[in-house]
Amino acid sequence: MIKADHQAFLQQIKSDYREILINYFTTDKNLQEKIDKFINAVFCANIPVPQIIEIHMELIDEFSKQLKLEGRSDETLLDYRLTLIDILAHLCELYRRSLPK
Repeated sequence: MIKADHQAFLQQIKSDYREILINYFTTDKNLQEKIDKFINAVFCANIPVPQIIEIHMELIDEFSKQLKLEGRSDETLLDYRLTLIDILAHLCELYRRSLPK
């Protein structure tokens, strides 16, 4: 993938993950489908796990700054570690299933 395409792809991945984070604790009936789509895209593009963690941390930092600007506590953002754990668990399961037996 050329550098411009790679950057555009990473921006799309970040945008998709932002949507997952925002909707994670809601009753969005399409959330699991969005997670599966995200996981498949990350898996097919061979995005390393540390990069996914980096994207998560960047987004949580952005959310934290916004909450502080609004004068609100950012303690609730700690719950979003569950999102990261869920995403990584799905990714691990996809890797496990892809191994030849």
